[in-house]
Amino acid sequence: MPIPTFLLAAALLALTCFHATAASDPSLLQDFCVVDKMSKVRINGFPCKDAKDVVADEFFFSGLHLAGNTSNKQGSAVTPVNVAQIAGLNTMGISLARIDYAPYGLNPPHTHPRATEILTVLEGSLYVGFVTSNPDNKLFTKVLNKGDVFVFPEGLIHFQFNYGTNSAVAHAALSSQNPGVITVANTVFGSKPSISDDILARAFQVDKQNIDRIQAQF
Repeated sequence: MPIPTFLLAAALLALTCFHATAASDPSLLQDFCVVDKMSKVRINGFPCKDAKDVVADEFFFSGLHLAGNTSNKQGSAVTPVNVAQIAGLNTMGISLARIDYAPYGLNPPHTHPRATEILTVLEGSLYVGFVTSNPDNKLFTKVLNKGDVFVFPEGLIHFQFNYGTNSAVAHAALSSQNPGVITVANTVFGSKPSISDDILARAFQVDKQNIDRIQAQF
């Protein structure tokens, strides 16, 4: 017996809503859920403190107008504003970051395992891009100028490079209270303990001496 069209449509809608819900942070079931930093409970996220003890400062952060220190090997600095900085962001599914770039500074290839990122350039110009998953590994790139916006899909490796002679600044909004960051080079070559150079040599199709030289940088 054929399935009625309206039942099929309802089933597809329910499946779509399930995937949409499962792909992001859990939704709020109350007005807010400020982090209880004294709690010993461990859950997927953070436990809530009693609402009567919540104060306005737990929804507040100051300092995003200040430039980050870009005097490092990459020439970039990220100032995060997530649940670690604002306890009131708990369960709200959003966060923010300021990114500063020295001339020729790089925010190196990395992923956010729990968030899509939308980047807005405030000053300067950036060359940005992301790579799709296997097997295509297609690179999407764009040159961004002041006021331009670019989206990096959740979980995909992406980067930003300031190819100009002036400093650049961007703000990034992310679809998780705690998006996480996995910097590719640091993870692969700087793990503790180190991944065996035999494994990395085979993975990158180079000799172990090259792997050892790279690992020594991390």
